[in-house]
Amino acid sequence: MTPPGADAAAPAPPPPPGTGGTLVALDRALAYVNRAVTLAGRIALLLASLVLTYSVVSRYLVKAATDWQDEVAVFCIVGAVFLAGAWVQAERGHIGIEALASILPARVNRVRMALVDILSLAFCAFFAWKSWTLFHEAWVDKMTTSSTFSPPLTIPYGLMATGMTLLVAQIALQVVRHFVRAPGAAGR
Repeated sequence: MTPPGADAAAPAPPPPPGTGGTLVALDRALAYVNRAVTLAGRIALLLASLVLTYSVVSRYLVKAATDWQDEVAVFCIVGAVFLAGAWVQAERGHIGIEALASILPARVNRVRMALVDILSLAFCAFFAWKSWTLFHEAWVDKMTTSSTFSPPLTIPYGLMATGMTLLVAQIALQVVRHFVRAPGAAGR
């Protein structure tokens, strides 16, 4: 006979080979990347606000023209928005229609969520692929903006492509979770 409380101290059984351990490791790695890029996104948004504030002050108080501020601010905002997409998806923070979730049975709702994730994965994978083709084209053709500042378009296209690729990885991980339950992944 087992003494009372002994079951609580027993180690959890190992996950089935090729499922839980790998899924948990990928989830942790992507969570680490998401934390890093959201920190970069916060800094980029702060930089964009500082650049735009400087632009307004210098234009109206000192009467100095700034031809670079709009592009720097836009590039920072593009980076912040696209790089944060995977983190937002991990938190399930995107806009969703909860009216259906509240009236559907739990099993049907799980199927609905899986289908939405699969369709989102297909759309975002296409978007990521097109973003990388834009980046490649801008790189090969040495494309720049049309302003006098003329920064390379590889910057926003690279940020967009990287962000969409991270989003695809996050959604793919969530799709796999619909079909494989890993230890510690419950409730996600």
